[in-house]
Amino acid sequence: MSFRLRAALADRGLDAGLHVESGETVAVLGPNGAGKSTLFALAAGLVRADEGSAELDGRVLFDTKSGAWVPPHARGVALLAQEPLLFPHLTVLENVAFGPRAGGASRASARATAERWLREVDAAELADRRPTQLSGGQARRVAVARALAAEPSLLLLDEPFAALDAGAAPALRRLLRRVLAGRTAVIITHEALDAHLLAERVVVLEGGRIAEQGPTAALLERPRSHFAAGLSGLNFVRGRTTAPARLAVAGLGEVFGVVPSEAGEAPATGEDAVAVFRPADVAVYASSSGLGASAPGADGRGGQDSMEEPPHGSPRNAWRAVVAELEPRGAQVRVHARAGDAAIVADLTPAAAAELDLAPGAAVVLVAKAAAVTVYAA
Repeated sequence: MSFRLRAALADRGLDAGLHVESGETVAVLGPNGAGKSTLFALAAGLVRADEGSAELDGRVLFDTKSGAWVPPHARGVALLAQEPLLFPHLTVLENVAFGPRAGGASRASARATAERWLREVDAAELADRRPTQLSGGQARRVAVARALAAEPSLLLLDEPFAALDAGAAPALRRLLRRVLAGRTAVIITHEALDAHLLAERVVVLEGGRIAEQGPTAALLERPRSHFAAGLSGLNFVRGRTTAPARLAVAGLGEVFGVVPSEAGEAPATGEDAVAVFRPADVAVYASSSGLGASAPGADGRGGQDSMEEPPHGSPRNAWRAVVAELEPRGAQVRVHARAGDAAIVADLTPAAAAELDLAPGAAVVLVAKAAAVTVYAA
């Protein structure tokens, strides 16, 4: 059951399209206010678009030009909201049987369907309980069973792991990975792990527009949008090209990089472009004066005895920066720094961070080899 939607809604600043192939799960990522939930509301029929259309397996759900409109209950679309929204006056079994009954199934048939889906989500023992007797994880599993019992052609999951405790989320991820296999579904999430585990493809929504989309692994490994880069834990710098693999960045200066072969043609001179690189590829040096003192880099090795000039050898970037925050991350320390208008993070060993005597407000020099910086057209 393939799904296609293209719609604009002026009062929410949305103008975007979405397509999902039959049996495909797509993850929609983006910051708060980007329009993700609005996109779901349009697909489910909870709001009307100013202009646009949607089709599910060739059947028109709405079309503003022709005036076609299928009401929510007749669309074959199930929306699993952030809250389970179970009927408090019904038992778990009755909640799950509600969809089939509303679709015209007999009481016995609806009960059998509900029992089957409760077993599928490992919640059969909860059948006689009321929603108030369920934990957050249990209620979310029951909500999944209720959505699937309606046999939707399209399943929409709006941040299904929101507000779950650390113990319940992994179990629900495993459950969804199993039940979504082969289904046509869209999931809103803020976690790269969820996208990797559940979705074949990712769509990034920013400011009500599609910023980028593509296969999950490829997009999160080489993001071209600020949000996806942050989600992947990568540095992301936007500027304008002065050469095919060189950017001028406001307040930062020049950024040298390489254009990957899979990106196609290199950005033209004067074109908006982005540079993406890993925190592990950024070395940190103390900067007590000029490009200052000796210090170990991100790999924990000692820096040069004198850095009156930027590091030489293979082409490198060297940026003056100020430490904003130090974030312990297990066996590493993540350094958050501001370099001009750019926020850049670097990963150090604890020993290197201690030797540098880093603290918020400290002046440093950040160094990254050009070969580790990927440049894309914006």
